[in-house]
Amino acid sequence: MKSSLLTLLVCPRCHHDLNLESEAAEGSEIMEGALTCGGCAERFPVVRGIPRFVGASLSAEKRATAAAFGYEWTHYSALTEADKNEFLAWIAPLSAEDFRDQVVLDGGCGKGRHIYLASQFGAGTVVGVDLSDAVEAAFKNTRELANVHVVQADLLELPFRNPFTLIYSVGVLHHLPVPKEGFLSLTRHVQPGGRISAWVYGKEGNRWIELFVDPLRKNVTSRLPRWITRCLCFPLAVVLFAALKLLYAPAKTRPGLKRLLPYSEYLCSISGYTFAENFWNVFDQLVAPTAYYHSREEVVDWFSTADLEEVTIERHNGNSWRGTGLARRR
Repeated sequence: MKSSLLTLLVCPRCHHDLNLESEAAEGSEIMEGALTCGGCAERFPVVRGIPRFVGASLSAEKRATAAAFGYEWTHYSALTEADKNEFLAWIAPLSAEDFRDQVVLDGGCGKGRHIYLASQFGAGTVVGVDLSDAVEAAFKNTRELANVHVVQADLLELPFRNPFTLIYSVGVLHHLPVPKEGFLSLTRHVQPGGRISAWVYGKEGNRWIELFVDPLRKNVTSRLPRWITRCLCFPLAVVLFAALKLLYAPAKTRPGLKRLLPYSEYLCSISGYTFAENFWNVFDQLVAPTAYYHSREEVVDWFSTADLEEVTIERHNGNSWRGTGLARRR
């Protein structure tokens, strides 16, 4: 934890200022210590460089989901060439230039690939928050970046003031017990006039997943030991990888073939991925205890309830929704 993060933090319980006690440091990073609330006297540990705001009262559902993704991102922590284009596609119409000099919050940072990019795009300050052990990978991937911070916390109980001028959440909200509550929690931390962006699974275009993959995930693969799920994913990933290279990659430049192939808009978009990237995509679909698929009407409702303005909601790759809006100036 860099000491400059302290100006952004408050106690998630009572919202008072926090005091930092450093016990061990490495350069600019406080590796071990504690944050103590000046109001309720609650203590939050700093462990391996990361402030931890996850309490014992966390629900079993949240713990299971966090464990699943913590496993994924600590076993596949590499940053790849595909990350930049994929990230910009998920948050469009935002561009890299929109990050310049912004105070940025990543709601569900995983292994840190997007907070790394936000820093490269010229953001002034970047904070990545995640509930899972993925924060270990995120910290490792970004600890050398002076403007990047990693925090372990629940999106519904964030330990921040509201300094953020740009907040995004990519592929996370649909894994929460009540996704809308997570979205609204994030919007409460954006400054008036600041922007929020979100990408979530769509109900439209994913009917076959809801009918066939979702029951398998809920009832079988998310309940298995992780190593067994990985073994089950391998043959599926081999078949997917072969189809992507032999059919969907050529279809990207052949509209006639693309129209004939199922789920082509999305599968063509990932046809250039490595085998490892596609393997973990398969694992991602099968490991989460909780996953929802949202209609356009639901996403519109989120932005409306948050009272955002200049809202843009678009379909992405035929199977998901990306939306952005500005916090209304009071």
